[in-house]
Amino acid sequence: MKTFAGRKLGRPTGHRMALLRNLAVSLLQNEKLETTLPKAKELSRFADKIITMAKREGLNSHRSVARFIKPDNVRKKVFDVLVPRYQSRHGGYTQIIKSGRRMGDAAEMAVIRLMS
Repeated sequence: MKTFAGRKLGRPTGHRMALLRNLAVSLLQNEKLETTLPKAKELSRFADKIITMAKREGLNSHRSVARFIKPDNVRKKVFDVLVPRYQSRHGGYTQIIKSGRRMGDAAEMAVIRLMS
């Protein structure tokens, strides 16, 4: 999965990829996450691609998801819970809800959650 396009989030590529992986793990594990709006928008694209990869059947699908989601319990949840939930859905697995501004630096915050 190429992730060169999109927001740079003020980080070099390696740091940005690590950030997106960590946010994706948190989102897939808890199904809800609060972060800044630009990170939420980029995470939405990233998480949707991971779920779409997981929906394809076969060993390659498992290996593709394992490239981005390292914890075994989260990978198991993706394949056992989320894939059956979204089997009939063609994209749009996440929802972003704006939640105001952060007190310290007035950054625009958002809640991103997996659709039910």
